[in-house]
Amino acid sequence: MPSSPTPFLTGTLPSGLRFIQLPTQSEVAYCGIAIHAGTRHETPCQQGLAHFCEHLSFKGTHRRSAVQIINAIEGLGGELNAFTNKEDTVFYCAIQRRHLRKALDVLTDIVFHSQFPQHEVEKECEVVCDEIESYEDSPAELIYDEFENILFTGHPLGHNILGTSSQVRSYTSADALAFTQQWYQPHNCVLFISSDAKVTSFLKPLTQATAPSTFSEASQRGVQFDAVSGANTITRHRGTHQAHVMLGTRAYAASDPRRWALYLLSNILGGPGLNSRLNMALRERRGLVYTVESTMTSYSDTGIWTVYFGCDQHDVDRCLRLTRRELDLLMEKPLSPLRLRAAKRQLQGQLAIACDNREQFVLDVARTFLHTGRQRTLADVMTHIEQLTADDLLLVARELFNQQVITTLIYT
Repeated sequence: MPSSPTPFLTGTLPSGLRFIQLPTQSEVAYCGIAIHAGTRHETPCQQGLAHFCEHLSFKGTHRRSAVQIINAIEGLGGELNAFTNKEDTVFYCAIQRRHLRKALDVLTDIVFHSQFPQHEVEKECEVVCDEIESYEDSPAELIYDEFENILFTGHPLGHNILGTSSQVRSYTSADALAFTQQWYQPHNCVLFISSDAKVTSFLKPLTQATAPSTFSEASQRGVQFDAVSGANTITRHRGTHQAHVMLGTRAYAASDPRRWALYLLSNILGGPGLNSRLNMALRERRGLVYTVESTMTSYSDTGIWTVYFGCDQHDVDRCLRLTRRELDLLMEKPLSPLRLRAAKRQLQGQLAIACDNREQFVLDVARTFLHTGRQRTLADVMTHIEQLTADDLLLVARELFNQQVITTLIYT
């Protein structure tokens, strides 16, 4: 995230498509289109369809075949990619600055004018099924999806992003068209650019490429959440050599100010720093794990906080006791001023380094603007962290780290 106070240029095209530009002096431009359409927007009979549509969008438009789409960007040495998560689908590109107009033309073409020919649907479904099978062979990844499905039972946020092979094989060209015609509307998207190219020179072709939106805000009404259950431990016997363990609970929405305290707490517990409390307790001092991490995700109306580790089967109980001890310590008394200052300094340093990755930064900017209509600078984030008090952290720890609200999932 940039540190200057007003680095962004924003606007809205006649079609309703919003755009945000970060002027940066570089020969490499990053651009893309973020769509507020992800797994949570699927109906029960559409599980995996948002991700499948992301794949299929590269398979042909009125103007380009699948091969022409690939060559249009890759032939210029650029990179064209996409991803789907619980709330968004994002198409993006890295390319030489002088080819930015071409990249934007390709992006708007595949997002707003894909045709999803049936023969490509049938071909691509096998690719996605291979992806699903590969994912199911990776318990360290699969446990995250199953854990969310446990916490959000009965809600689309609990859906597996990839869906199942049988579901994917049932989808047709008509299914993809219906989903994208509902959600891939200009008013439901944000165009983002990281380049100092004059965006005004692109406005006319972008306007021509995007028809007026027929998107309805009412179509975003979601399913209500069930009440959070109490403490629960679930064991799955998957025959893995290593045990995989995840514990956590529902947390805070992206608009909830308490998420900043959880952000810092999660970093103290199991952030990327080798001095995180869980890494020190489980790996450095006792050699019980290779990986241990604490993560948090904030959605538009809820969130999730988790701790994950993998260990030998006979060490599960010991690792859980050590993890519980670290959680209890954060619940018992506030951090000292010295430790709070050190924790803030570490997280701020990590953020400053992470924001040096332009591609990831521009993706974060786009998603923030998509959901909030606001821009956030690195200075804004640093201020939120700086303003946290030891009492802020203690209150959040006592709410979320309480053993009575923790769910634990164990793969053995």
